[in-house]
Amino acid sequence: MNREAPNAGAVYAASLTPLDEALNINHERLSQHVRWLLANGCDGVALMGTTGEANSFSVGERKAAVEAVLDAGIAPDRLIVGTGCCAIPETVELTNHALKCGVHDVLMLPPFYYKEVSDEGIFAAFDQVMQHVGSRLCRIYLYHFPHMSAVPFSDDLVGRLLEAFPVAGMKDSSGDYAHMVRMVRMFPKLKVFTGTERYLLDVLKAGGAGCITATVNVTCRKASRLANAWHGAHATAIQEELTQVRTAIEQFPMIAALKSIMGQQSGDEYWYNMRPPNVPLSAVQAAALHTALRTCTI
Repeated sequence: MNREAPNAGAVYAASLTPLDEALNINHERLSQHVRWLLANGCDGVALMGTTGEANSFSVGERKAAVEAVLDAGIAPDRLIVGTGCCAIPETVELTNHALKCGVHDVLMLPPFYYKEVSDEGIFAAFDQVMQHVGSRLCRIYLYHFPHMSAVPFSDDLVGRLLEAFPVAGMKDSSGDYAHMVRMVRMFPKLKVFTGTERYLLDVLKAGGAGCITATVNVTCRKASRLANAWHGAHATAIQEELTQVRTAIEQFPMIAALKSIMGQQSGDEYWYNMRPPNVPLSAVQAAALHTALRTCTI
């Protein structure tokens, strides 16, 4: 881990996925990006999540991406792999694959196609997954993202899942700070990560674990600095800078905006590639984004 101070928080980047001209995953570029994130302050990297366009890739593509990163020398204990799918067999396959590769931390969305399902139904889905996962050594991180999945984890369900299965934490991408604090207070054993840096300082003060966020792809150094010194005199000022960057980026489609920033910073045009239905920013959007960022410190 990359923690420099006692009680430091953990910063994970929800990694972008570089694509080649044919819109296939560029394994070499992905491995380079993960290595860069770890070298620039991240405690770990979450692969194949929302920011990584995971649901635009097949199970085979997702497995190959994880293998490529590990083959490039990235330590498995620095990774969290997104494995939650609509179909239980796919979640099982991806989870078992991560475990086989030595990655024990997995980020699971609930099955998200059918809406207004019961807590009992979601619990049953996790039960089915765990019946077919070949090892209880996995550590599940619940992915609470109701805006995107439209299938939230209720408080009661979190408690049941925590009691029944190897649930280690939660990525809370609800944007609801009150919910994050409630999770911290209700479930002391649950590692609660905010899905946005705008709440990083507050979540750490409340007893949360840190952040797993998209914008850490470009704010990794600053987020790490805050996580390592959140109890210090400059924490509020660092948080304000992080919030300013996040606010600027949130005005645009998140993944496209981040890829635009990476493309401009690196000079590599492959960063602009996205698999439909996601598309790059228009020229007008890109200009507006980079204008908004001129007043920010990344």
